[in-house]
Amino acid sequence: MRAIERPSAALLMFPGLEALVLSVDARGRLESVVDLVAPVPFATATEVPTDVEVLLTGWGCPMLGDEALTALPNLQLIAHAAGTVRPVATDPVWDRGIVVTSAASANAIPVAEFTFAVVVMITKDVFAIRDRHRETRGRTAVVDQNRMGSRSRRIGLVGASTIGRLVIERLRSLDVNVVVADPYLSGTEAAALGVEPVDLDELLATSDVVSLHAPLLESTRHMVGAAQLAAMRDGAWLVNTARGGLVDTDALTTELVSGRLHAFLDTLDPEPLPADSPLYDLSNVVLTPHIAGSMGTEVARMGDLAVTEVERFVAGEPPLHPVVRSDMDHIA
Repeated sequence: MRAIERPSAALLMFPGLEALVLSVDARGRLESVVDLVAPVPFATATEVPTDVEVLLTGWGCPMLGDEALTALPNLQLIAHAAGTVRPVATDPVWDRGIVVTSAASANAIPVAEFTFAVVVMITKDVFAIRDRHRETRGRTAVVDQNRMGSRSRRIGLVGASTIGRLVIERLRSLDVNVVVADPYLSGTEAAALGVEPVDLDELLATSDVVSLHAPLLESTRHMVGAAQLAAMRDGAWLVNTARGGLVDTDALTTELVSGRLHAFLDTLDPEPLPADSPLYDLSNVVLTPHIAGSMGTEVARMGDLAVTEVERFVAGEPPLHPVVRSDMDHIA
């Protein structure tokens, strides 16, 4: 790659989001290497000046199809300051040879932290204790020692993705047994990670906590259905901080209403659930509104990485986290 002297650049994301994405330092770094054509993001691609060579995109970026790209004939780089690049990485982008980078690795950090915290809370029986403590107002003991503790628990991770591997790293601080189901994980890699590779059926049937970290593809949609849920241990927990579509919601609802399983669900299908869903009211279910990923102060981590990618592009250096067309078959 050759160095480019001060290309024209624009932000394309939800208006107002730039204050979270770009810290004062990150914006200063960006403006030191590009000519930013507007201080605030454009809401649509058709608003972006035709001479722009670099787009720094984020949540709310519209699909970049033929019409948008025809209006941006000089575009060379899309530095995506969010997780999945699917909203921007279209076939016309690849056909034009535009470089695409992703901040998914930065977004993976809070998801892994959140998942680790959930596992600790689950194995400590925190959610049930919270409910019993609220009900009794301290009048009776609410701690069941037989249900508490992470030691020797079996934690099953579905997917050795970027997030999955960060979760594995954090689980090393606990005295737990970690098993992973991932068809792309080799025995050598599993040994290096310190986990046991198993197939999905074994993982579901033997794990105390099952945590999903697979991408949502046609091949993975409803990968956890009625048969898979039925195979899980009585009292086991299903944790989903990945994508709601990985799970058959109707089948999961049936199991949860029966009280046989527990679930911590940060991602749902549909999202949000209908207001009359029984999952809102079940004591064996914890619902959160898709907050595991970057939120608040965490969003700037993705902006920092996107700006780094722009700096490297301008300097003629290869990207740290490129995305290519073939990646779309297996990434989130």
